[in-house]
Amino acid sequence: MGKLLSIILAAVFLAPIVANAEPVGITKDIMSITVQTKNGPVKIVRNQDNNAVINPAFAKTSRKCPPFCVQPQKVAPGVETVGELEVIKYMKNGGLIIDARTVEWHVKGTIPGSKNIPYTQVASRLNELGCKKGASWDCSNAKTVLLFCNGLWCGQSPTAIRAMLREGYPASKLLYYRNGMQGWQSLGLTVVEGEMS
Repeated sequence: MGKLLSIILAAVFLAPIVANAEPVGITKDIMSITVQTKNGPVKIVRNQDNNAVINPAFAKTSRKCPPFCVQPQKVAPGVETVGELEVIKYMKNGGLIIDARTVEWHVKGTIPGSKNIPYTQVASRLNELGCKKGASWDCSNAKTVLLFCNGLWCGQSPTAIRAMLREGYPASKLLYYRNGMQGWQSLGLTVVEGEMS
């Protein structure tokens, strides 16, 4: 009986140590990537704590709709919707990422290297994305940009994308990360404090 009790106690006390010792990769072949930001390099990893839980700000499942309604997978014709691995590859290649959320959300935490252009301002700030202002916007030299907001229930980046399209931004130059911060944080990926823009 004493030996059985010792085995049970050892299992109970060692289980958390073993569980926390399991590495958490981005994929089976990628543990991390380093991206350049205006503040220097940032290492993108998943949280290595096997008992970690999502940030409470993103744990809520039932938000009032409207305004927090589920967004479509396809936000607009010609705009590609991407997931986390595509975002990471895009980051690794130096792509421009736009956090379309309001400044208040952005400063609480954002995807490393992202630039905050709130959805309410994007149509007037297309010059920052390669467009030229004349009688109307000339977006013939527009940059490819990836936009995100809070998640599947957030309409900020879809609103920004529709505003950009109305102003003449080419759909082929827009990527939509639909899962947004909720998806990013649910995977335990690196988050940094945003800056006031």
